[in-house]
Amino acid sequence: MVPGGITAPKGFLAAGMAAEVRKRGRRDLALLYSEAPAAAAALFTQNQVQAAPVLVTREHLMQTEGQARAVVVNSGIANACTGERGIADARRMAEVAGEALKVPPQQVIVASTGVIGEYLPMEKIEAGIRKAALALSVDGGGAAAEAILTTDTTTKECAIRLPLGDKEVTVGGIAKGSGMIHPNMATMLAFITTDAVVEVPALQQALRWATDRSFNVITVDGDTSTNDMVVLLANGRAGNSPLTAGDPEFTLFRDALLAVCVELSKMIASDGEGASKLLEVRVKGAPGEAEARKIARAVAGSNLVKAAIFGEDANWGRVLSAAGACGVPFDPNLVDVFLGDLQVAARGMGLAFDEEKARSILSQREVTITLDLHSGGGRGTAWGCDLSFDYVRINAHYRT
Repeated sequence: MVPGGITAPKGFLAAGMAAEVRKRGRRDLALLYSEAPAAAAALFTQNQVQAAPVLVTREHLMQTEGQARAVVVNSGIANACTGERGIADARRMAEVAGEALKVPPQQVIVASTGVIGEYLPMEKIEAGIRKAALALSVDGGGAAAEAILTTDTTTKECAIRLPLGDKEVTVGGIAKGSGMIHPNMATMLAFITTDAVVEVPALQQALRWATDRSFNVITVDGDTSTNDMVVLLANGRAGNSPLTAGDPEFTLFRDALLAVCVELSKMIASDGEGASKLLEVRVKGAPGEAEARKIARAVAGSNLVKAAIFGEDANWGRVLSAAGACGVPFDPNLVDVFLGDLQVAARGMGLAFDEEKARSILSQREVTITLDLHSGGGRGTAWGCDLSFDYVRINAHYRT
């Protein structure tokens, strides 16, 4: 990893402004701009209730056949369940950004996050976009990362650099997410940039592959938002030979993208609403990789497991039960369970283990649970967090 986020790759500028969308005194509008035309790939929520910016962004990427120059994001209000007015407001955000940046509005990706069912204060939004366009800079990535937050307690950004042939390529990203985290072919909000030259079909393939192994295997509360979106822009400023899915160097790029997505995913899970611990669930010996990921995500998402982790209770039976309920066939009489490096069950039955050592392991900020199914070569990992009293407190007063 290298310092920075979405502006670490060459040719990207960003800004984060206080537009007072919902609250005073905090940044709540972000703008990202590529100095060169960029290939674009995106994945969206599978929720049947989809916010206006999701619908408008889908429309724009279809119209441009996967080309984009900018991303505009507001936090505070989701612009979801807002009917035709919401669609018009999302389009207007793209129009204003396009005017300010001198690019077609169809090349502007729009995203929103926050309270569902409220209209955007468009006068404030439009003013914020114009101010952000004047403030764009290479140093603006951190402010943009801050502007997209809602109940998050910390910004989430990272970047990685790698050689491709005789060129150096960078991949960087920012994300937000703390609650309503249980994505399906998408994530909360994540924006990733690269200066690599990548053809659109390969870019989409790489994003889907990386998302399945990162954002799609994190969970905080089992809820998938109306606004989930992950976007990847590649502007080609690195000058490498164009990457297609069949190129040997495509795998190197894809792995770097995965590293960024995993790091952002772990930041999201660690910052889950009310969370005090990051939970990593590793599954090995599964029939296949997809099966391993499904089991890992089921364990990480179990409220009973999450509550046990919060209470530092080595209740391994909840782990095995959650694995068995997810629909993947396996023989429970072959399964071993570990808390950290402490084995607590073998061949589906409990072992005598040191309860104090188990409690010490569960008291750490990061807790790892491992299941070995002894049923094949599949491996998968998922991330989540514990379930604390504060989760209820935060969500009981989200609107107010």
